[in-house]
Amino acid sequence: MNTPLDGTSLRFAGLQEETSLYELAGPRFRNRYYLLSGPGSRSLLASPEIVGFPCYTALIDETVAALRHLRSNGLGGDLDIFTILRGGLNYPLEEAAFRCGIRVRDMHFVSCERVAENHVIKGLRIKYDKIYTTRDRVLVVGDILATGDTFRYCFEHLMRKFLQEGGSIRRIIFFTIGGTRAFRLMEDLAAKLSAIFANFEGFDCFFFEGAFTVYEDKGVSGINHPDIDFGWKDGVVSPEFRRYIVLDHPDALLEKCIIYDGGARRYQLPVHFDEVLEYWEGIRDRAGRIDVRELVEEKLGYVGPVEFEEWLDITHLRGLKDLEPLWAAEQAMFERNIDLKALAERRIASINNLKQEYEKD
Repeated sequence: MNTPLDGTSLRFAGLQEETSLYELAGPRFRNRYYLLSGPGSRSLLASPEIVGFPCYTALIDETVAALRHLRSNGLGGDLDIFTILRGGLNYPLEEAAFRCGIRVRDMHFVSCERVAENHVIKGLRIKYDKIYTTRDRVLVVGDILATGDTFRYCFEHLMRKFLQEGGSIRRIIFFTIGGTRAFRLMEDLAAKLSAIFANFEGFDCFFFEGAFTVYEDKGVSGINHPDIDFGWKDGVVSPEFRRYIVLDHPDALLEKCIIYDGGARRYQLPVHFDEVLEYWEGIRDRAGRIDVRELVEEKLGYVGPVEFEEWLDITHLRGLKDLEPLWAAEQAMFERNIDLKALAERRIASINNLKQEYEKD
């Protein structure tokens, strides 16, 4: 089956302080796609214990590194920020621009809500917008992108406003904890924007730690939510994040996904804690019926063990250096003796303790 990443590979594009930047090279891309990996984003994506304001601060250094990379490669002038209020406020775009000496000229807002029933998205609705339609604008956007439906819905709303009121868009800089469906979405939107605005230069899309994929079913555990939860299979994950999980935080590999609900973990902490507990209580109760090896294979994104050369192709990491130790560590994960029930009980206790701290008067 063809995937958006067929024929692609990562190229190391630079290190800014502690943030690694990779460019994703592919034969079919009109836009530019990057992975960012830094201490803050690695910690955020591996640990649902990070809640509230630290969700915002965790991404600042990586966002600054991305904007500095673009400035050193020809990006000049002012920026506008387009915020999708459902989740976009989690991204430190204004502060990062300020740290880079970039003036933010206008702030555009769209209030968009998902209409969901039993974890199934039934539709979207825009309740409020504030959009200033000026000419030749470079827009910066941050959003969690799973299926891409919310971003497409909101961005096409903004495109119509710009077109109707005589504005124009020159370039889009997009930051996301997101999935591989972003590629087709960004390519489609770039084609539409190029047809509307003659000077449109395309998207610069930055993924934090990886371009992940969304679950198509409930997974090996029977608990995951299709089209909402992120996984590694058929995606491309930074070698730093793979090392961080496999070598330093192996229990984190078995979390429900790499982000849970990004909006809830900052603004609705009880909802976030309930979601994390629901998952681990489900793992505890089903532990005897879950094939642990299949669960590890699902989380790593491939059936193993595999030889090094095959692993490079599966992970899209061919061309990067010094990866043999990481490959070996991942193969060892398949033989790891995991007491799934005991792990679930430890995670439940940890999350309950944290939840109690936030529920104190």
